[in-house]
Amino acid sequence: MSTRAQNERKFGQWEELADGGRRYRLEIIGRLGWRARYLKEVDRQETTLRFWQEIYDDTGRLVERHEKLPVDKGHQKV
Repeated sequence: MSTRAQNERKFGQWEELADGGRRYRLEIIGRLGWRARYLKEVDRQETTLRFWQEIYDDTGRLVERHEKLPVDKGHQKV
């Protein structure tokens, strides 16, 4: 389990959720203009509830999602 400080350092961006948890976000830009966005939702104790990856094409359209936690569903085309 990561601490709040570790999550803030690793992800750099977050939003506070109504239940006291947070949704962290990290964006990586590829060489061809595609983007990967990593999202992590935690509760108020920083326990990870959900973690997933979203892939966007060079026009900014969501093309793929990969939910990793709580169950790894693999890559799913959108």
